[in-house]
Amino acid sequence: MNRYSDYNNFAWIYNKHWGYFYSGNSFAILEKLMLQYLPPNAYILDLCCGTGKLAQKLTEQGYRVTGIDSSEEMIRFAKENAPNAEFIVEDARNFRLPSVYNGVIAAYDSLNHIMNLEDLIGTFQNVYECLVEGGLFLFDLNMEDAYNTFWKGSRGTVEDDYAYIARSSYDPDEKIGKLDFTIFRLLEGKWERSDLTFLQKCYSEREIISALESVGFAEINVYDFQRGLDGLYKQIGRSFFVCNKPLSDNPIKFLHGIIQDD
Repeated sequence: MNRYSDYNNFAWIYNKHWGYFYSGNSFAILEKLMLQYLPPNAYILDLCCGTGKLAQKLTEQGYRVTGIDSSEEMIRFAKENAPNAEFIVEDARNFRLPSVYNGVIAAYDSLNHIMNLEDLIGTFQNVYECLVEGGLFLFDLNMEDAYNTFWKGSRGTVEDDYAYIARSSYDPDEKIGKLDFTIFRLLEGKWERSDLTFLQKCYSEREIISALESVGFAEINVYDFQRGLDGLYKQIGRSFFVCNKPLSDNPIKFLHGIIQDD
């Protein structure tokens, strides 16, 4: 199984532009949906951790964090940004860790990069196995409203030592979003060009819930800008899923009062 190696060439610009933005925007949501339910100094797995900006905030709050990402360059930045966390180069689709984590987080639509349902179910199974009983799993995904609304057109930035343009599109028949980056970077007096393409898969809410149930997750709750986030997140098309690994003899009731709609 090939890891997502294209992210090595993307890590520096992601670290510069998006890491702090995403971690800052999402932390209040994490506190509302997960962190307040975890024990002090809980063990947290940051799945698809990127450049470690979220892991940095979590360790500053006293959590014991392990980050996993398939990109060596993302992990290199992560070790600099969050020196008190542990980081592992590994793929979300095939990692194995002991059942010690009180919570697992997969943020910033990272799981949309898993391009088929079988691999997504396998990832959910890996998460399930590394959680303690009663442990929580929180992740967010781009849904079809996001792709239809935002995944079109171009945008870019020009600075003294780099420039990039990003072009996005969505195929509603294949349920695939495509993001093409062209990046120019000034290194040792020479401009270097990189062309990168990233794909995302759009899953329906029902597919995601069924996949979670198939590996044993329970009390699956779904949040978005209209359901339960109380103004913390106002953008359409991104859903946050929270579920738990039940206790073996007395399944935990982790109720947020949200009813899933297809």
